[in-house]
Amino acid sequence: MASDPPFRARPSVPADEGEATRITSLSSLESELRARRQQVAAYLVVLQGTNVGEMHKIEGPEVVIGRAVSATVRLNDDGISRRHCRVLSIGGQVIIEDLGSANGTLVNGEMVQHHALKEGDKIRLGATTTLKFTYQDKLDESFQQQMIDAALRDGLTRTYNKKFFQDRLETEFAYAKRHKSMLSLVMFDVDFFKRVNDTYGHLAGDAVLVHLARITQATIRTEDVLARYGGEEFAVICRGIALLNAGVLGERLRARVEQENFDYQGTRLPVTISVGVAALPEANVATPSELVRDADSALYEAKRSGRNRVCLNGL
Repeated sequence: MASDPPFRARPSVPADEGEATRITSLSSLESELRARRQQVAAYLVVLQGTNVGEMHKIEGPEVVIGRAVSATVRLNDDGISRRHCRVLSIGGQVIIEDLGSANGTLVNGEMVQHHALKEGDKIRLGATTTLKFTYQDKLDESFQQQMIDAALRDGLTRTYNKKFFQDRLETEFAYAKRHKSMLSLVMFDVDFFKRVNDTYGHLAGDAVLVHLARITQATIRTEDVLARYGGEEFAVICRGIALLNAGVLGERLRARVEQENFDYQGTRLPVTISVGVAALPEANVATPSELVRDADSALYEAKRSGRNRVCLNGL
């Protein structure tokens, strides 16, 4: 009887080579691409102007841009008309149309009445506002917003940072001077903040700043601009608010901070603020930095006179 053939070991096959390669059909690939296209939406991103960093999704057949309260995208910059232009979605295209604005609508530097927008087009409205037209999906939108926030906001308190504050104050100051309108600047800082850090630690000091930013944001108007000016000092830009009214806002904020429970790991921290206010047209200043100087001067007067109080420049 014939003997069995000698046993031979099967050649080893690397695990990755032994796995079957998944074949993607053309139809499934097209389905994925169609699904992605359905997730992509058109956006307007504010590159320059008062609302820099904002992203506006173009939804519905018509989006009106202007200063009017009824506008879909409301922009308060100098030179923008109440109903400046509109964006229409027609037959798969996005069209921008000027609505008889005083200063016109420019796309990539050219004045237009109607224009089909393409990815990356730059739209100029008024004296200071520039928008970018772009298509993004939800992941793109999230990443874009994170990048914008990183450039404009303070990492700890999430208020605007000093660079944004300076740019915005320059715009608001020019607007107020040109239109002879009111503009107030409220500056405040935490009394004896170094004592808080030295006694309770820097993490406690950080917690105080975060809490202070949160309650300040809840106290001011939506259109007011809150920024961390530096260290424990904050600033609020208030368009269209007179000096005395800004003083009322400062007092409301001071009183709320005094009554607030600043708690860190079960320990209540003693927190009060000193506030300084300066405003146009009361302040005889020619530049934004001079308005900051006057508000800072009032703040230091509040500190010199006992802290936990509000001082108005010129009064």
